[in-house]
Amino acid sequence: MFCVWGYRQLWTSIMTTVYFDSKMTDAERRGKIFAGDIFVFSPRQSTLAFVDFARELIEAAFAPLTPRTAQFELSVERFVEIFGPLKPHFIHHPKTAALIRDVVAELGGDLNTVHVDVPRLRGATSDKYLTAGVGYAFPPHRDTWWSAPMAQLNWWLPIYEFSSESGMAFHPNYWTKPVSNGSEQFNYYQYNAVGRKEAVKHIKADTRKQPGPREPIDIEDQIRIVCPAGGLILFSGAQMHSTVPNTSGLTRFSIDFRTVDLTDLENGRSAPNVDTRATGTSLRDFRRGSDDAAMPDQLVARYDSGEIPEGAVLVFKPDSHASETGLKASITGS
Repeated sequence: MFCVWGYRQLWTSIMTTVYFDSKMTDAERRGKIFAGDIFVFSPRQSTLAFVDFARELIEAAFAPLTPRTAQFELSVERFVEIFGPLKPHFIHHPKTAALIRDVVAELGGDLNTVHVDVPRLRGATSDKYLTAGVGYAFPPHRDTWWSAPMAQLNWWLPIYEFSSESGMAFHPNYWTKPVSNGSEQFNYYQYNAVGRKEAVKHIKADTRKQPGPREPIDIEDQIRIVCPAGGLILFSGAQMHSTVPNTSGLTRFSIDFRTVDLTDLENGRSAPNVDTRATGTSLRDFRRGSDDAAMPDQLVARYDSGEIPEGAVLVFKPDSHASETGLKASITGS
């Protein structure tokens, strides 16, 4: 069962279309996404396997508590102690990359050309319990403000059932409307060096320097899509979207990851750039689905701003040993 919640109007002035269980080819689908359309898919074998694996890790970490209601029995600091290390543990687990490849392939992607970034495990707590750091609630934004390629696709999967009061909102009226956002001050390599590793330090407020709207945004004109656990929402990294303030009474856990198809980069095929001025590029983070090969350097260079500040990190690599140690301490309570 799918639900689409439209506030003010479902179909905007640019006629964004939401497709359900479309049979288009991957190339046709990408073309629609680059024009601002959104695709939604029912749960299937690969997506269910992916969310089942995520559930195993989440439930082991929060045991004996029920993850979606654990926030009501834990201090915010203790919640962060558990969930903070769980995120990199999930990202870098040996099974995770294979499960992502299965999802992409089942949805028609060619793993010889599709390049995949590591997934993110998200936890959006209810009633303003945690809105910073590892539980950061994103205001309206485009991923491209964070130096993501304009050809990027975003894949989003709920791990448990959720409601419109705890999901995402899309703001498609901004597909061609620029917004002052501060991306001109954002350098991806500098963020890798400082911002990403400091997420767990931000509990009460998130003071990291990040892009975001620098002018009022009409958030009431929005689309919310509700799909079953293991369902999938697929959209452009240039699509304006935000985290809905969670008032559902349950923590929403979800997975998201990103892909770029090599043929789109080679042919300059992408969503339009209406207001992104970030420097650096996240393209080096993407690895080929078939063999984990890096993105060709000469292709990355075509999309890189060339600005590499002192002390910059081109590809973020967390301390995996520290992550594993932190996870063990969180599970055992030591």
